[in-house]
Amino acid sequence: MSGHSKFANIKHKKERNDAAKGKIFTIIGREIAVAVKEGGPDPNNNFKLAQVVEKAKANNVPNSTIENGIKKAAGDSDGVNYQVNTYEGYGPEGVAIIVETLTDNANRTASDVRAAFTRGGGNVGTPGCVSYMFDKKGQIIIDKEECDLSADDLFMIVADAGADDIDDEEDSIEILTSPESFEDVSKALAAQNIPVASSEVTMIPQNYVTLTDEKSIKSMQRILDNLDAADDVQNVYHNWDEPDEE
Repeated sequence: MSGHSKFANIKHKKERNDAAKGKIFTIIGREIAVAVKEGGPDPNNNFKLAQVVEKAKANNVPNSTIENGIKKAAGDSDGVNYQVNTYEGYGPEGVAIIVETLTDNANRTASDVRAAFTRGGGNVGTPGCVSYMFDKKGQIIIDKEECDLSADDLFMIVADAGADDIDDEEDSIEILTSPESFEDVSKALAAQNIPVASSEVTMIPQNYVTLTDEKSIKSMQRILDNLDAADDVQNVYHNWDEPDEE
């Protein structure tokens, strides 16, 4: 794993998200629609929807917007059907990139993703070309300023629920789980009223690539910026060891 702070990266990601509220509302609205369709409109009985609601609140989405999104999805049985498409490719100097999309128009999405790679000098590869370089994990980040428990105390709580590992960092504690145990571990923390800064099933790089050439750094950032701007892109994972921006 990278030695830099995962919590700092999450805060940086959130700051970027805060600057693009329209995109965040679109992303969360689609995730609500999919979660409601799969598991119903009650977050208490639909863990996936509960996670989306928490994500929405973390990004300062108004409660009224969340509730309206759930109601709309629950009453819209003939609404838009979104499909998940994943793209894999390469950035400058072989940086591995995975792009998850949620779309009602696969051709439009594929075109937007390819254009984003091309503008940064990268290229889209075949399915599986880089995903083997990542581990799919449940990742829960706890802000030490919000939690008085030590990493050892937290591990006692989450170990029985199926957590794989816990990492004690300077400003945060990271808990890793298998995708299958993610829900049980999340519920174990919630049962103890432990505040969580970030909670998601994500793709964690096995190794990171450091870019030192200024042109490569700008090209990689251009790819990420263009993917951020694409309406259908939900998540972007990469193994570029981004410099901390604090």
